[in-house]
Amino acid sequence: MMMLWLIAFGAGAASALMVAAVATGSALAVPLFYLAPLPVLIAGLGWSHLAALVAASTAAVLTGLFFGVELTLAYVAGVGLPAYVMAYLALMARQSAPDAPLEWFPVGRLVLAAAVVGSLAVASLIPLVAGDFAEYEAALRSLFLAMLTERAGEAGPDAERLADLLVAVMPPAAAVVTMATQLVNLWLAAHVARMSGRLMRPWPDLSAMVLPKAAAALLAGAFLASIVASGFIGLLVELLAATLLLAFGLLGIAVVHAVTRGAPGRGLVIGTVWLAALALGWPFAALALLGLVETLFGVRARFPRKGGRGGPPAANDI
Repeated sequence: MMMLWLIAFGAGAASALMVAAVATGSALAVPLFYLAPLPVLIAGLGWSHLAALVAASTAAVLTGLFFGVELTLAYVAGVGLPAYVMAYLALMARQSAPDAPLEWFPVGRLVLAAAVVGSLAVASLIPLVAGDFAEYEAALRSLFLAMLTERAGEAGPDAERLADLLVAVMPPAAAVVTMATQLVNLWLAAHVARMSGRLMRPWPDLSAMVLPKAAAALLAGAFLASIVASGFIGLLVELLAATLLLAFGLLGIAVVHAVTRGAPGRGLVIGTVWLAALALGWPFAALALLGLVETLFGVRARFPRKGGRGGPPAANDI
């Protein structure tokens, strides 16, 4: 038990130091901030969800002591609490019978949880910026106008239109980045724990992930609500719609991994898909559509599994 506490405190201190790098303004500040959930997740997946909770709490306390309440709230909402939730869910399991094998929390539902957590994390930071939604939009617009006109010296009509576009686009983009950051850190933490022999659940077949059909209905509802709703509620459903699109895009990538397994040139196909999605962005819409089709109609079931070796999937298969 003492080792668990030491690991948790150490992970919390490491996470707090990564967040503190933002104050230095160095070139490594941004990547270190995005990796801040990693120590918490390693403690969670390698020891227990209690270790993740202690690590996140330790980091929050240290951040508050040295950098104030606002950064503490930002850490809890954007880093610590989401990391703990993801570690807790990843370690959830159940048994259908006393002698039955454990059924671990499905990967697809972890992705859905990350979508919800990413949306709520960004929405919860709004009170740190302004007291109400109108003030929030005005504060963002002033910030973007100041950035766009820093060199020009005055705000022209083009700068104002671009600022309005950024006000509309940046919150959903922030939610997507938050979700992606949590998932990438979860994947990295699982690999670290697995390499050290500490991973507390079996490695899943990521290419076999599924999303429930209710997720498609939730995505449609979020899009419709974002059209008719306004204010804070409208923003919240926009954030949810954006993160759900990412969830279906990841499912589309899983479909590509699954249907190309054992096919010649598989590495080139997968590399091209990943590169196009990350570099261009818009191919993710096609991947999200593929993921939606998979959820509703089952694309992978129409392709026989190739190269079946009868064993579990390799850890680097996706």
